[in-house]
Amino acid sequence: MNKMIYPCIWCNNNAREMADFYLSVFRNSEIGDVNDWVVVLKIDGQRIMLLNGGEMFQPNPSISLMYLTTSEIKVEDLYQKLNVDAKVLMPLDSYPFSSKYAWVEDRYGVSWQIITAEEKDIIQKIVPTLMFVGENNGKALGAIDYYTSVFPDSEKRGVLKYTGEEGETPGNVQHAEFKILNYLLMIMDSSYPHKFNFSAGVSLVIECETQQDIDNYWNVLTSNGGEEGMCGWLKDKFGVSWQITPTTLKELLVKSPKVMEVMMTMKKLDIHELSDAAT
Repeated sequence: MNKMIYPCIWCNNNAREMADFYLSVFRNSEIGDVNDWVVVLKIDGQRIMLLNGGEMFQPNPSISLMYLTTSEIKVEDLYQKLNVDAKVLMPLDSYPFSSKYAWVEDRYGVSWQIITAEEKDIIQKIVPTLMFVGENNGKALGAIDYYTSVFPDSEKRGVLKYTGEEGETPGNVQHAEFKILNYLLMIMDSSYPHKFNFSAGVSLVIECETQQDIDNYWNVLTSNGGEEGMCGWLKDKFGVSWQITPTTLKELLVKSPKVMEVMMTMKKLDIHELSDAAT
C-alpha cells in the first residue's frame, strides 16, 4: 500500500509568502500545489505542507527540520539566507558532530538545523527532528520503540546517548534516528527549561489509501493518553500532532465545496462519506 508522510507547518494565513521565501532560500525547490488552504512546497523533491490556519498555533523548536548536505559552503549559504530577521539557536560553527552546523529559527518561527554529513549518511535531505522536553524529557528512547511498533516499514537506527559531560542527564538520547513508513525521523531529549513543547504548529501528515489504515493509525495514536482533534487531526500520547488523511483528499476537495463542509464536522476522516459529498 502506498503511504506518504511529510511535515506540515501551521501558518498565520501567509503560506504563499512563506513558500516564496523558501523558494528564494533553497535552490532545488518548487511549489507542488496551491489552494486557499495550503501551499505544498517541494525542497529537493520532499514535500512540506504550509497550512493557512490563522493565529491559533505557531511552530517552535520542539520539531525542527534538519537539512543535511555534504557541502560546508551550502551550509554557510543557507545559514545566511535563513538568518534574516531570525533567531540563532546555535551559531554557525564547527562542532564535534559536524564540520559545519547551525540551528536557526527563521523569520516565521520555523526551526532549521543545517548540517554537514557524509554522503553515505544522507538518506533523506530534510528530516523532521523531535525534541523531547519538559515532562517528555527522557522518553525519546521509548518513543522510538512506540512509533516503530505503530507503523510498518520501520527501522531503528543509531542512538547516541548523553554521558553527563554535556550538562544533560546521562543515558538520555542526545541524537537518534528511526524510520516509519520508510520515512526518516530524528529525535533527542533535552532537560533545559524550554518554554515550548509539541504543538500543532508543526505536525506530521500521513496519507492513507484505505479506511482501514486511517482507522488503525487513528485508534492506536489516540489511545493511552492521545487526543482526538477535528478534520483528521490528533495528538499522540507525547503531544505530537498528526494528520491522518486519505490520499484522495485533494481530488475530493477539488470536486465539490461540500467535501470541506463535511470534513469540518468530522474528527476521524471517513473516505466513504467524503466521497459521497463530492458527488
